[in-house]
Amino acid sequence: MPYVKLDTLEEQEIVPGFKAVFTHTDHMTLAYWTVEEGAVLPEHAHHYEQITNLMEGTFEMIVDGETRVCEAGDAAVIPANIVHCGKALTPCKIIDAFYPVREDFKNR
Repeated sequence: MPYVKLDTLEEQEIVPGFKAVFTHTDHMTLAYWTVEEGAVLPEHAHHYEQITNLMEGTFEMIVDGETRVCEAGDAAVIPANIVHCGKALTPCKIIDAFYPVREDFKNR
């Protein structure tokens, strides 16, 4: 299926305050997040490469010990196995790209 209407997909809350819909190929996953103000993404690492794209709002990220306040138009490149976390300072819209595909998000 080459086209997806995102507003027809079931939104899932993965972490409190972080709700997303997902699209997948054989090799990658895109996550389209709606994040509540004040929601905290706990510190974690995973084997996926990740690029976080902030579309709306202000989000404080810590990637490999470096803290940045990101705003719309900013992106964070997170290599595999690097510790990262964050907090929504305002309501946010975020798109994450993951490689390889997130099988754990596929089966939700």
